[in-house]
Amino acid sequence: MSKPLLLDKYGRQLTYLRLSVTDRCNFRCYYCMPQEGMDFAARQELLSFEELYQLSALFCGLGVTKIRITGGEPFVRAGIIPFLRRLSQLPGLEEITVTSNGTLTQKHINALQEIGIRKINISLDSLDRERFHRITRRDTFDAVYACIFQLLEAGFDVKLNCVVAEGKNIQDLVPFVELTKKHKLAVRFLEEMPFNGSDSFALPQWSHWEILQHLQDHYPALEKLQSEPSSTSVNYRVPGYVGSFGIIPSFSRTFCGTCNRIRLGATGELRTCLYGPPATNLRDLLRLGFSTEQLTQEILEAVSLRAKDGFAAEASQAQSIHTSMSVLGG
Repeated sequence: MSKPLLLDKYGRQLTYLRLSVTDRCNFRCYYCMPQEGMDFAARQELLSFEELYQLSALFCGLGVTKIRITGGEPFVRAGIIPFLRRLSQLPGLEEITVTSNGTLTQKHINALQEIGIRKINISLDSLDRERFHRITRRDTFDAVYACIFQLLEAGFDVKLNCVVAEGKNIQDLVPFVELTKKHKLAVRFLEEMPFNGSDSFALPQWSHWEILQHLQDHYPALEKLQSEPSSTSVNYRVPGYVGSFGIIPSFSRTFCGTCNRIRLGATGELRTCLYGPPATNLRDLLRLGFSTEQLTQEILEAVSLRAKDGFAAEASQAQSIHTSMSVLGG
């Protein structure tokens, strides 16, 4: 008898787990959390590394082949490298990727190579030191920028994630694309999302259409690239440039029909959509003594009830969706 797969009622198979290992971060980016007043989870509220491994093994048994490690900032959590090393041995797991802000990544480069991790996403919203400081509320641009090129030199596949916002970093869009002229980087421009940890959110003035139009004005001969069916980004290359860039309609949510992602927060909240409420808390069930079979049924039920798209998921929320992205898992 074949094992059950994470298949929702719309026929989408979930093969990609976004796994948050912490809600803490050494940045305070305006679009993610307030500068002060964040109520971070106590240590005992976080999934232990053993619990994270146990649940990851369960997901891999249900057909997950890729795990992205997120936070918060994953590398602020002590013990992350031994966990990644153990995680890499899971049967069925084909790829581990990491999203980081780049401030603590450098010292782990050799270990990541030894583990077999080759893909790193670095969050970088500006190539200007002052704008970077205003966005992140931290003065670490030089360290992050240097880390990007150290990763490239070490042979990593590096993507840069840039959240685009009026009055914040529009003047950085073209310089980011220019960075792909001689460097094998993939820049990803993201629409701003409402997960900022505050009580309000202004609708973004720069959607994926405005971003594309702005770049087409500068690069009329853009080459559209072929993307995987489950890709969240529409990707392009300037002819002759060695790198590429993509645009992610993260607020417009045009990619929901092919989404293959499921999320597990650092405190155990399972989400089948970033915009929806948690379906259950696997940490609580684990600590109540649920068996593997019982946990499997909880996960399968959550997936079976998955909303058609991010708008339907948002409509099902009974409260504000402005929860900090560091809590949701990046």
